[in-house]
This record gives sequence, structure tokens and C-alpha cells, in this order.
Amino acid sequence: MKDHGVPFSEAMKVWLRVSALSFGGPAGQIAVMHRIVVDEKKWIGEQRFLQALNYCTLLPGPEAQQLATYIGWLMHRTAGGLLAGTLFVLPGLLVIMALSWVYVLLGKVTLVQGLFFGLKAAVLVIVLEAVLRVGKRALRNGVMRALAAAAFVAIFFYDVPFPLIIVAAGLLGYLGGRLDWAPFRGGGGGHGQAGGATVSDAESLLGEATPAHARPTLRWSLVIGSVFLALWLVPVALLWLGLGGDNVFAQIALFFSKMAVVTFGGAYAVLAYVAQQAVETYGWVTPGEMLDGLGMAESTPGPLIMVTQFVGFLAAWRDPGGLHPLLAATLGGLLTTWVTFTPCFLWIFVGAPFAEALRANKALAAALAAITAAVVGVILNLAVWFGLQVLFTERQPVRFLGAALDLPVLASADLATVALVAACAVAIFRFKFGMIPVLLASAAAGVVYALALGA
Repeated sequence: MKDHGVPFSEAMKVWLRVSALSFGGPAGQIAVMHRIVVDEKKWIGEQRFLQALNYCTLLPGPEAQQLATYIGWLMHRTAGGLLAGTLFVLPGLLVIMALSWVYVLLGKVTLVQGLFFGLKAAVLVIVLEAVLRVGKRALRNGVMRALAAAAFVAIFFYDVPFPLIIVAAGLLGYLGGRLDWAPFRGGGGGHGQAGGATVSDAESLLGEATPAHARPTLRWSLVIGSVFLALWLVPVALLWLGLGGDNVFAQIALFFSKMAVVTFGGAYAVLAYVAQQAVETYGWVTPGEMLDGLGMAESTPGPLIMVTQFVGFLAAWRDPGGLHPLLAATLGGLLTTWVTFTPCFLWIFVGAPFAEALRANKALAAALAAITAAVVGVILNLAVWFGLQVLFTERQPVRFLGAALDLPVLASADLATVALVAACAVAIFRFKFGMIPVLLASAAAGVVYALALGA
């Protein structure tokens, strides 16, 4: 197969390279993709890249993986989209699965405990840095800052459902765009450029015109939509009907399918929802284990949302039914990944042709800008929630203005964790060290501390 002068074999090499370099959450992954696909290969131009990114950011689920699928589909049709989206996920799936095995089999070993102790501290600072990074891009004026603050107050103090916050922000932004209100002008924009001269759409291999396969047709949308709906929902229905609603596999399939539909706003925002549900509602993982999983996902290639595979792994490990715990855990992790990412292909293959037909829609760009602002507040909620769980061992429930809060007991602070978090914060914010060096250094410090403590 060869579309737009790019052989399918070359596309495979490019997407393998993108997936291998995709560390650091969605912002870093999108920057890598931009540098390779736009700046180096010139497959598509700057405007088309941003238009595709804007559409993917409006979707539920991991926008970086969906962006890879979108670009692969533009260049090599459905097969290209499947190739790009699958390769983007595959390295993370394999590495997280291997680390999950190590975690449950050797988790009590001092070396492993120290490793994840160090990762927790670094991840907490990385999430906080994500708040500031996204905030600088998204909160361009007072209205956007007010949206972020309102989102934080709603979810942290009053436990307003995350999907409701995102829908409300999107509707407000869409209305602002339709009415051409100044605070909502120029919305969208995505994660920025990787630097260098801008590649125009006309200069790219794809060109400015819409490829024939990218034009919306009702028949094709129904066919491809039916195929991916079946791939996604038939296994969920079979598990639910065959095993019952109390079975852990049925619960995993249903919960993460619901997550695939309602979690807008990028990986960090999704994790705020998943963490609280997995810890507080289902009891699948502890707060510390959730941070361990996030540390795995932060320090391995692929989407940050791969942490959900770790959650599904531990859920089935603890409730294996008649299976061997390790087999059940492996199946639980794979099931989680299947129901998390299969819908991503559905959104692209069905919706992307219509997104191509609606390029440069100002109202949608304004909705994107408002959603991104609200997500800043949601990510801040995640950072605060993780911080309370990691830094303090005791919390005191209080009520304030109708809100129920668990405030930390300052005397219960874990001083070793506080010190390591402070060191990571200095490294990232003062000395501008990258995420990977800080993760590695913090993990090494955690190992040294654990070995010294056990000596």
C-alpha cells in the first residue's frame, strides 16, 4: 500500500519510532509526533495537524493516541489508522504488563518497594507541573481562569461529576464562540509546536485538499461504526450476561467502557476520575498503588492512560474467581486495555471524516478552549488528591459551606516522602530537569532509602 508517496512499510517504521519516543504524557507525545510527522517527514501541514488535534482533544479518551490514529488514517486509510493507533499503544501495553507481574510477585522485596516509593514522589510533582504547563497555554484571560477555578471547586469541594463539568464548560465555550465573545476567540491551538519553520498544508505530502477516503459517507460510517461497536460492546455484554454484574471481569469491562465515553479532557483529567472510582468505589487499588501505576505509565512509552491496565490487573489479581491469580490479573489488564482503546478507533473512523468537513469551525474551537480551561482545574484536583494521600497518613473529616472535606492531620506527614517530593520539585521547577531524569533519580533515591531503612 502506498498513499501520498509514503509506502506502508515506511509508515510502520515512523509509527514505531513515534511510539518508542512517546514518554511524558500527552503534551510530550504530541510534541514528538509533531516533530516527526510535520517537521521531518512533512506528511501533513501545521494547520491540518492542529485541526486534527483540536478534534481529538474534544473526544473522550487519550488524545495523543487518537491523533496518531487520525494522521495514520489520513495518510493510509483505515489500515493506516489501525497501524498508527495500535503501535502507539503496544509498547506501553507490554512494558506495563511486565512491570505489573514484577509488582505482584516481587512487590514486597525491599528493592521494589524503594523503587515505587521514589516514583510516587516524582509523579506527584509531575502532575503538579502538568497543571502549570496546561494552565499557561489554556488560561489566557480572566474568564478562562474563572472556569478553571470553578471546575476545581466543583469537583474537589462538592464532588460534582467530572463529565458534567466538561459538558458545562463545552456548552459555555460553544455559546461564546457562536456569539463571538472576546474571551473565547482564537480557542483551540492544542499543545504547541515543536519548533522550527512552519510547514504549510500546501507544502505537505497530503496537500490542502481532502483525500477521497476522508470525505464523509453515511454508508461507510454505518459499516465501520457497526464493526467497532461490535468489537467493543459484544465482549462487555457477554461478560455481564455470562458472569453476572458482581463478577470482577464484568465490572472492569463495564466501568472502563463507561470511562471511554465520559472521560473528556486528556489523560490527567481522566485519571482524576479513574483514581477516585477505583480506590473509593470499587476498592480495586489503594491510593499508593494508584500512584505506583502512574509512576509506571509516566516512565514507560505510550499513553499515560495505560495506568488503567495496571488497575484492571490488580482488580482481577485480588478477585480471580476460579482462575490462577496471575492468569486472572493478566486477563483483567488486557480486558481493560481492550475496552479503553477500541472506542478510540471508533471515534476516529466514524467522526474524523465529519471533522475534516468542518475544518476551522470557530464555535468548536471555542468549546475546546473552555474544556481545556476546566481541565486545568480538574488536573489540580488530581494533584491535591494525590498529595493528600501520599504525604499524610491521617485525615480529619470536616464540613465547610456544605462541602465534606478530608483535611490532612499535619502531624501525620511522612517526612521522608515530603523531603523527596521537595527535592523533585526543586529539580523540575528550579533547575528545569526533564521528567525522565527526575523519575530515574527519584526512583534511585527511593531504593537507597529503602535499603538503608532495612539494613
